[in-house]
Amino acid sequence: AMNPGPATTATEEGRVARSTLSDEAREAMLRHRGGTVFLADWTGLTFLHFEVDPDRLQEVAPFPLDRFEGRAFVSLVAFTMRRFRPAFGGRLTSWMTAPLATQRFLNLRTYVRGPHGPGIFFMHEWLDHPLAVRLGPSTFGLPYRRGTLSYQNSPNTVSGTVVAEGVSGTFAGALGNEETTAPPGSREEFLQERYVAYTAAGIRPLAFRVWHEPWRCHSLTLRSLTMAGFLE
Repeated sequence: AMNPGPATTATEEGRVARSTLSDEAREAMLRHRGGTVFLADWTGLTFLHFEVDPDRLQEVAPFPLDRFEGRAFVSLVAFTMRRFRPAFGGRLTSWMTAPLATQRFLNLRTYVRGPHGPGIFFMHEWLDHPLAVRLGPSTFGLPYRRGTLSYQNSPNTVSGTVVAEGVSGTFAGALGNEETTAPPGSREEFLQERYVAYTAAGIRPLAFRVWHEPWRCHSLTLRSLTMAGFLE
């Protein structure tokens, strides 16, 4: 489970090391022609990471895999998006996206190296908004599928249930007390701090940039996990 916040972490020598990936991503977005198009709040994020066979994964990924110390990963990311809105115009334009403003998501993603640098590749995405499911592939090449999603987040626990296309899954666990940020060069930084997204569910592969403050995280001790049907 994660929250945005400053990315600083103490090193063994007592110095403070700061991840620079978020700053670099912000600079890249500001340089990008067209600038920011949409804003949204991503709330109640839960990341579930799985190590997988890289050869089998590469067979279904249209971009070269990005590996951490030779290891390949996929992640299920459960969250609720709120206040989805255009980046310009304030209340005058927010009505345009009001029907899509709040949505629950479950993403299956992996880690690749594309033409715009290291990023994530969306393999599948389930959400509970029928209009968004129709718009995702044609607009941004997003592999949207319809599902029924329910998430519960408290200061100490997280849980969720997802049902889609005849498959169901659940997760539940307890959050650790300590809130930390991903140390530079760590596996956590590799999996969490990603600011380029690649898609391939539309007419052609696409890419877009995202930005957020670095995530502040709690460890998650799983009590139950039955999400295998969403890893295929």
